[in-house]
Amino acid sequence: MAEGDTKPAKMEAKFGQGFVTDTWYFAALSKDLQPGKLSRQELLGEPILLGRSSEGKLIALRDICPHRAAPLSAGRFYREASGAETVECPYHGWRFGADGACAAIPSLVADQEMDVSRIRVRRYAITESQGLVFVWVGSDPRIDGEPDEAPPTFPGIVGGGPKLVDRLDFEAHIDHAVVGLMDPAHGPYVHQQWWWRSKSSQHEKAKRFEPRDQGFAMVRHEPSKNSRAYAILGGEPLTEITFRMPGLRWEHITVGKRQVLSLTCLTPVNDKSTRITQIVWSDHPAFFFLRPFIAAGARTFLRQDGDMVNLQNQGLKYDPSLLWIDDADRQAKWYQQLKREWIASRRENRAFVNPVQAATLHWRS
Repeated sequence: MAEGDTKPAKMEAKFGQGFVTDTWYFAALSKDLQPGKLSRQELLGEPILLGRSSEGKLIALRDICPHRAAPLSAGRFYREASGAETVECPYHGWRFGADGACAAIPSLVADQEMDVSRIRVRRYAITESQGLVFVWVGSDPRIDGEPDEAPPTFPGIVGGGPKLVDRLDFEAHIDHAVVGLMDPAHGPYVHQQWWWRSKSSQHEKAKRFEPRDQGFAMVRHEPSKNSRAYAILGGEPLTEITFRMPGLRWEHITVGKRQVLSLTCLTPVNDKSTRITQIVWSDHPAFFFLRPFIAAGARTFLRQDGDMVNLQNQGLKYDPSLLWIDDADRQAKWYQQLKREWIASRRENRAFVNPVQAATLHWRS
Protein backbone atom coordinates (compact mmCIF):
# COMPACT_ATOMS: atom_id res chain seq x y z
CA MET A 1 0.00 0.00 0.00
CA ALA A 2 2.27 2.76 -1.24
CA GLU A 3 1.62 6.46 -1.45
CA GLY A 4 0.03 6.91 -4.86
CA ASP A 5 0.01 10.61 -5.67
CA THR A 6 3.74 11.22 -6.14
CA LYS A 7 4.75 11.75 -9.75
CA PRO A 8 8.23 11.93 -11.28
CA ALA A 9 9.58 15.45 -11.64
CA LYS A 10 9.07 16.37 -15.28
CA MET A 11 12.27 16.81 -17.25
CA GLU A 12 12.09 19.21 -20.19
CA ALA A 13 14.96 20.40 -22.35
CA LYS A 14 13.14 23.57 -23.43
CA PHE A 15 14.51 26.71 -21.85
CA GLY A 16 12.33 27.98 -19.02
CA GLN A 17 10.48 24.70 -18.56
CA GLY A 18 10.93 21.57 -16.44
CA PHE A 19 13.72 20.71 -14.03
CA VAL A 20 16.96 18.79 -14.12
CA THR A 21 16.66 15.69 -11.94
CA ASP A 22 18.94 12.83 -10.84
CA THR A 23 21.21 15.38 -9.20
CA TRP A 24 22.00 17.12 -5.92
CA TYR A 25 20.29 20.40 -4.99
CA PHE A 26 21.45 22.71 -2.23
CA ALA A 27 18.81 22.69 0.52
CA ALA A 28 20.24 24.38 3.63
CA LEU A 29 23.27 25.22 5.67
CA SER A 30 24.17 22.51 8.18
CA LYS A 31 23.56 24.97 11.02
CA ASP A 32 19.99 25.52 9.76
CA LEU A 33 19.04 21.95 10.74
CA GLN A 34 19.22 21.70 14.50
CA PRO A 35 18.94 18.34 16.34
CA GLY A 36 15.38 17.34 17.13
CA LYS A 37 13.87 19.92 14.76
CA LEU A 38 11.77 19.53 11.61
CA SER A 39 11.33 22.07 8.83
CA ARG A 40 9.38 22.31 5.57
CA GLN A 41 10.74 23.32 2.18
CA GLU A 42 9.36 23.29 -1.34
CA LEU A 43 11.78 21.86 -3.90
CA LEU A 44 10.96 21.44 -7.60
CA GLY A 45 7.31 22.01 -6.75
CA GLU A 46 7.23 19.26 -4.09
CA PRO A 47 6.90 19.76 -0.30
CA ILE A 48 9.85 18.22 1.53
CA LEU A 49 10.41 17.66 5.23
CA LEU A 50 13.99 18.28 6.35
CA GLY A 51 15.12 17.29 9.80
CA ARG A 52 17.95 16.19 12.04
CA SER A 53 17.34 13.62 14.74
CA SER A 54 18.63 14.13 18.27
CA GLU A 55 21.48 11.81 17.30
CA GLY A 56 22.42 14.01 14.34
CA LYS A 57 21.01 11.88 11.50
CA LEU A 58 19.55 13.84 8.61
CA ILE A 59 16.16 12.94 7.15
CA ALA A 60 14.28 14.12 4.04
CA LEU A 61 10.73 12.92 3.29
CA ARG A 62 7.83 14.10 1.16
CA ASP A 63 6.01 16.40 3.53
CA ILE A 64 2.53 14.94 3.11
CA CYS A 65 1.11 12.22 5.36
CA PRO A 66 -0.58 9.61 3.10
CA HIS A 67 -3.45 9.27 5.60
CA ARG A 68 -5.09 12.71 5.56
CA ALA A 69 -2.43 14.91 3.86
CA ALA A 70 -1.26 16.75 6.99
CA PRO A 71 2.32 18.06 6.77
CA LEU A 72 4.64 15.73 8.66
CA SER A 73 6.96 18.68 9.38
CA ALA A 74 4.29 20.03 11.76
CA GLY A 75 4.80 16.93 13.90
CA ARG A 76 7.78 15.84 15.95
CA PHE A 77 10.50 13.24 16.31
CA TYR A 78 9.38 10.16 18.29
CA ARG A 79 11.69 7.59 19.84
CA GLU A 80 10.49 4.02 19.27
CA ALA A 81 10.99 1.21 21.78
CA SER A 82 13.79 -0.04 19.53
CA GLY A 83 15.60 3.27 20.01
CA ALA A 84 15.06 4.39 16.41
CA GLU A 85 13.72 7.91 15.88
CA THR A 86 10.68 8.33 13.64
CA VAL A 87 8.59 11.31 12.53
CA GLU A 88 5.12 11.48 14.10
CA CYS A 89 2.28 13.09 12.13
CA PRO A 90 0.51 15.78 14.20
CA TYR A 91 -2.98 14.70 13.03
CA HIS A 92 -3.34 11.02 14.00
CA GLY A 93 0.14 10.08 15.15
CA TRP A 94 1.16 7.92 12.18
CA ARG A 95 4.92 7.48 12.39
CA PHE A 96 7.47 7.19 9.57
CA GLY A 97 11.13 6.20 9.59
CA ALA A 98 14.00 7.83 7.75
CA ASP A 99 13.48 5.28 4.95
CA GLY A 100 9.92 6.54 4.41
CA ALA A 101 8.25 3.35 5.71
CA CYS A 102 5.38 3.63 8.18
CA ALA A 103 6.45 2.37 11.60
CA ALA A 104 3.15 2.62 13.44
CA ILE A 105 -0.55 3.57 13.25
CA PRO A 106 -1.64 4.19 16.85
CA SER A 107 -5.39 3.85 16.13
CA LEU A 108 -5.05 0.16 15.19
CA VAL A 109 -6.10 -2.34 17.86
CA ALA A 110 -4.61 -5.75 18.55
CA ASP A 111 -6.91 -7.82 16.31
CA GLN A 112 -6.62 -5.49 13.30
CA GLU A 113 -3.84 -7.10 11.28
CA MET A 114 -2.13 -4.75 8.89
CA ASP A 115 1.40 -4.59 7.47
CA VAL A 116 1.90 -0.88 8.08
CA SER A 117 5.44 -1.01 6.63
CA ARG A 118 3.86 -1.26 3.15
CA ILE A 119 2.67 2.33 3.60
CA ARG A 120 5.42 4.69 2.52
CA VAL A 121 6.15 8.31 1.83
CA ARG A 122 8.81 9.29 -0.65
CA ARG A 123 12.26 9.36 0.87
CA TYR A 124 14.96 11.65 -0.55
CA ALA A 125 18.67 10.99 -0.19
CA ILE A 126 20.19 13.76 1.93
CA THR A 127 23.78 14.49 2.90
CA GLU A 128 25.97 17.26 4.20
CA SER A 129 29.40 18.30 3.02
CA GLN A 130 31.55 21.30 3.94
CA GLY A 131 28.78 22.69 6.14
CA LEU A 132 26.17 22.47 3.36
CA VAL A 133 23.14 20.18 3.08
CA PHE A 134 22.19 18.68 -0.29
CA VAL A 135 19.09 16.73 -1.32
CA TRP A 136 19.13 14.28 -4.24
CA VAL A 137 16.07 14.59 -6.47
CA GLY A 138 15.63 11.50 -8.64
CA SER A 139 13.59 11.41 -11.82
CA ASP A 140 11.52 8.44 -10.60
CA PRO A 141 10.19 8.53 -7.01
CA ARG A 142 9.63 4.76 -7.11
CA ILE A 143 13.39 4.16 -7.20
CA ASP A 144 14.77 4.43 -3.67
CA GLY A 145 18.44 3.66 -4.22
CA GLU A 146 21.49 5.67 -3.26
CA PRO A 147 22.79 8.40 -5.59
CA ASP A 148 25.48 7.38 -8.04
CA GLU A 149 27.64 10.43 -7.30
CA ALA A 150 28.94 12.38 -4.31
CA PRO A 151 27.73 15.93 -3.59
CA PRO A 152 29.78 18.77 -5.07
CA THR A 153 32.75 20.17 -3.17
CA PHE A 154 34.22 23.66 -3.38
CA PRO A 155 37.68 25.23 -3.04
CA GLY A 156 38.36 28.01 -0.58
CA ILE A 157 36.04 27.09 2.31
CA VAL A 158 38.38 28.56 4.92
CA GLY A 159 38.32 30.74 8.00
CA GLY A 160 35.75 28.77 9.97
CA GLY A 161 32.06 29.24 9.21
CA PRO A 162 30.59 31.51 6.52
CA LYS A 163 31.36 35.20 6.85
CA LEU A 164 28.21 36.21 4.96
CA VAL A 165 24.91 34.49 4.17
CA ASP A 166 22.08 36.10 2.21
CA ARG A 167 18.88 34.62 0.78
CA LEU A 168 16.32 35.93 -1.69
CA ASP A 169 13.59 34.30 -3.77
CA PHE A 170 13.56 35.31 -7.43
CA GLU A 171 10.13 35.12 -9.04
CA ALA A 172 11.57 33.26 -12.01
CA HIS A 173 12.13 29.75 -13.34
CA ILE A 174 15.61 28.50 -12.47
CA ASP A 175 16.72 28.76 -16.13
CA HIS A 176 16.10 32.52 -16.19
CA ALA A 177 17.69 32.92 -12.75
CA VAL A 178 20.84 31.03 -13.81
CA VAL A 179 21.47 32.96 -17.04
CA GLY A 180 20.63 36.24 -15.33
CA LEU A 181 23.28 35.74 -12.66
CA MET A 182 25.97 34.51 -15.10
CA ASP A 183 25.33 37.30 -17.63
CA PRO A 184 28.58 39.31 -17.95
CA ALA A 185 27.17 42.39 -19.70
CA HIS A 186 24.46 43.62 -17.33
CA GLY A 187 26.78 44.92 -14.59
CA PRO A 188 27.22 48.55 -15.75
CA TYR A 189 23.45 48.92 -16.12
CA VAL A 190 22.00 46.98 -13.18
CA HIS A 191 24.81 47.47 -10.62
CA GLN A 192 25.70 51.16 -10.79
CA GLN A 193 27.62 51.90 -7.61
CA TRP A 194 30.68 54.12 -7.29
CA TRP A 195 32.55 51.25 -5.64
CA TRP A 196 31.83 48.80 -8.46
CA ARG A 197 31.68 50.25 -11.96
CA SER A 198 29.66 52.60 -14.18
CA LYS A 199 28.48 52.72 -17.78
CA SER A 200 31.24 55.21 -18.58
CA SER A 201 33.95 52.76 -17.49
CA GLN A 202 33.06 50.01 -19.97
CA HIS A 203 35.78 48.46 -22.06
CA GLU A 204 36.37 45.27 -24.02
CA LYS A 205 36.97 42.09 -22.02
CA ALA A 206 38.63 38.87 -23.20
CA LYS A 207 38.25 35.89 -20.89
CA ARG A 208 39.30 32.27 -21.33
CA PHE A 209 36.73 29.55 -20.55
CA GLU A 210 37.21 25.81 -20.13
CA PRO A 211 34.84 22.88 -19.53
CA ARG A 212 34.69 21.66 -15.94
CA ASP A 213 32.87 18.86 -14.14
CA GLN A 214 29.18 19.24 -15.14
CA GLY A 215 29.78 22.83 -16.22
CA PHE A 216 32.47 25.35 -17.16
CA ALA A 217 34.80 27.97 -15.70
CA MET A 218 36.21 31.38 -16.52
CA VAL A 219 39.79 30.36 -15.82
CA ARG A 220 41.88 32.12 -13.19
CA HIS A 221 42.72 35.69 -14.17
CA GLU A 222 43.28 39.19 -12.79
CA PRO A 223 39.98 40.99 -12.13
CA SER A 224 39.02 43.71 -14.58
CA LYS A 225 40.47 47.11 -13.68
CA ASN A 226 37.01 48.70 -13.62
CA SER A 227 35.77 46.24 -10.96
CA ARG A 228 36.71 48.49 -8.04
CA ALA A 229 35.37 46.25 -5.25
CA TYR A 230 38.38 43.94 -5.59
CA ALA A 231 40.59 46.82 -4.42
CA ILE A 232 39.58 46.26 -0.78
CA LEU A 233 41.45 42.93 -0.89
CA GLY A 234 44.73 44.69 -1.69
CA GLY A 235 47.69 42.85 -3.21
CA GLU A 236 47.27 41.21 -6.60
CA PRO A 237 44.02 39.20 -6.53
CA LEU A 238 43.35 36.37 -8.96
CA THR A 239 39.88 35.00 -9.53
CA GLU A 240 38.21 32.01 -11.13
CA ILE A 241 34.45 31.77 -11.68
CA THR A 242 32.85 28.33 -12.10
CA PHE A 243 29.35 27.14 -12.96
CA ARG A 244 28.14 23.60 -12.26
CA MET A 245 24.78 22.07 -13.13
CA PRO A 246 22.06 22.41 -12.13
CA GLY A 247 22.49 25.70 -10.26
CA LEU A 248 25.82 26.31 -8.51
CA ARG A 249 28.07 29.25 -9.31
CA TRP A 250 31.13 30.21 -7.32
CA GLU A 251 33.98 32.68 -7.46
CA HIS A 252 37.26 31.65 -5.85
CA ILE A 253 39.62 34.57 -5.23
CA THR A 254 43.20 34.24 -4.02
CA VAL A 255 45.36 37.10 -2.72
CA GLY A 256 48.68 35.52 -1.90
CA LYS A 257 47.88 32.90 0.74
CA ARG A 258 44.47 34.45 1.54
CA GLN A 259 41.27 33.18 -0.04
CA VAL A 260 37.69 34.26 -0.65
CA LEU A 261 34.96 31.91 -1.84
CA SER A 262 31.63 33.39 -2.89
CA LEU A 263 29.12 30.60 -3.59
CA THR A 264 25.71 31.21 -5.13
CA CYS A 265 23.24 28.31 -4.86
CA LEU A 266 20.11 28.37 -7.04
CA THR A 267 17.40 26.06 -5.74
CA PRO A 268 14.13 25.79 -7.70
CA VAL A 269 11.17 26.21 -5.38
CA ASN A 270 8.72 25.62 -8.23
CA ASP A 271 8.42 26.56 -11.91
CA LYS A 272 7.92 30.24 -11.06
CA SER A 273 10.25 30.77 -8.10
CA THR A 274 13.95 30.15 -7.42
CA ARG A 275 15.67 30.55 -4.06
CA ILE A 276 19.05 32.26 -4.25
CA THR A 277 21.45 31.62 -1.37
CA GLN A 278 24.74 33.50 -1.34
CA ILE A 279 27.44 32.26 1.04
CA VAL A 280 30.92 33.74 1.51
CA TRP A 281 33.89 32.21 3.32
CA SER A 282 37.24 33.92 3.75
CA ASP A 283 40.36 34.12 5.88
CA HIS A 284 41.13 37.61 4.51
CA PRO A 285 41.37 40.34 7.20
CA ALA A 286 39.05 42.58 5.15
CA PHE A 287 36.16 40.39 6.30
CA PHE A 288 37.05 41.16 9.90
CA PHE A 289 37.38 44.94 9.55
CA LEU A 290 34.95 45.68 6.70
CA ARG A 291 32.38 42.90 7.06
CA PRO A 292 29.31 45.18 7.52
CA PHE A 293 30.18 47.17 4.39
CA ILE A 294 30.89 44.04 2.31
CA ALA A 295 27.63 42.48 3.51
CA ALA A 296 25.67 45.62 2.59
CA GLY A 297 27.23 45.65 -0.87
CA ALA A 298 26.49 41.97 -1.50
CA ARG A 299 22.91 42.43 -0.29
CA THR A 300 22.45 45.40 -2.63
CA PHE A 301 23.78 43.42 -5.60
CA LEU A 302 21.42 40.51 -5.05
CA ARG A 303 18.36 42.74 -4.67
CA GLN A 304 19.23 44.70 -7.78
CA ASP A 305 19.29 41.41 -9.69
CA GLY A 306 15.97 40.48 -8.09
CA ASP A 307 14.43 43.81 -9.14
CA MET A 308 15.59 43.24 -12.72
CA VAL A 309 14.01 39.76 -12.69
CA ASN A 310 10.69 41.35 -11.68
CA LEU A 311 11.05 43.90 -14.47
CA GLN A 312 11.93 41.17 -16.99
CA ASN A 313 8.80 39.25 -15.98
CA GLN A 314 6.69 42.01 -17.53
CA GLY A 315 7.95 40.86 -20.92
CA LEU A 316 8.31 37.13 -20.22
CA LYS A 317 4.61 36.76 -19.41
CA TYR A 318 3.94 37.11 -23.16
CA ASP A 319 6.26 34.14 -23.89
CA PRO A 320 8.41 35.98 -26.44
CA SER A 321 11.26 34.45 -28.44
CA LEU A 322 14.62 35.40 -26.93
CA LEU A 323 17.56 36.57 -29.04
CA TRP A 324 20.97 35.30 -27.85
CA ILE A 325 24.18 36.83 -29.20
CA ASP A 326 27.85 35.87 -29.16
CA ASP A 327 29.98 36.29 -27.14
CA ALA A 328 28.14 37.97 -24.28
CA ASP A 329 25.43 35.29 -24.23
CA ARG A 330 27.68 32.28 -24.88
CA GLN A 331 27.50 31.19 -21.23
CA ALA A 332 23.69 31.22 -21.48
CA LYS A 333 23.94 29.07 -24.61
CA TRP A 334 26.29 26.67 -22.82
CA TYR A 335 23.81 26.37 -19.97
CA GLN A 336 21.07 25.39 -22.41
CA GLN A 337 23.37 22.83 -24.06
CA LEU A 338 24.32 21.40 -20.66
CA LYS A 339 20.68 21.08 -19.67
CA ARG A 340 19.74 19.32 -22.92
CA GLU A 341 22.69 16.92 -22.66
CA TRP A 342 21.99 16.19 -18.98
CA ILE A 343 18.38 15.27 -19.70
CA ALA A 344 19.30 13.26 -22.80
CA SER A 345 21.99 11.28 -20.97
CA ARG A 346 19.54 10.32 -18.21
CA ARG A 347 16.81 9.45 -20.66
CA GLU A 348 19.19 7.29 -22.71
CA ASN A 349 20.87 5.74 -19.63
CA ARG A 350 24.38 6.79 -20.66
CA ALA A 351 27.22 8.89 -19.32
CA PHE A 352 26.95 12.67 -19.42
CA VAL A 353 29.21 14.24 -22.07
CA ASN A 354 30.08 17.87 -21.42
CA PRO A 355 29.22 19.85 -24.61
CA VAL A 356 31.27 22.91 -23.65
CA GLN A 357 34.40 23.58 -25.71
CA ALA A 358 37.30 25.73 -24.51
CA ALA A 359 37.09 29.25 -25.92
CA THR A 360 38.13 32.87 -25.38
CA LEU A 361 35.08 35.12 -25.27
CA HIS A 362 34.98 38.86 -25.95
CA TRP A 363 32.43 41.45 -24.78
CA ARG A 364 32.19 45.01 -23.49
CA SER A 365 31.16 45.78 -19.93
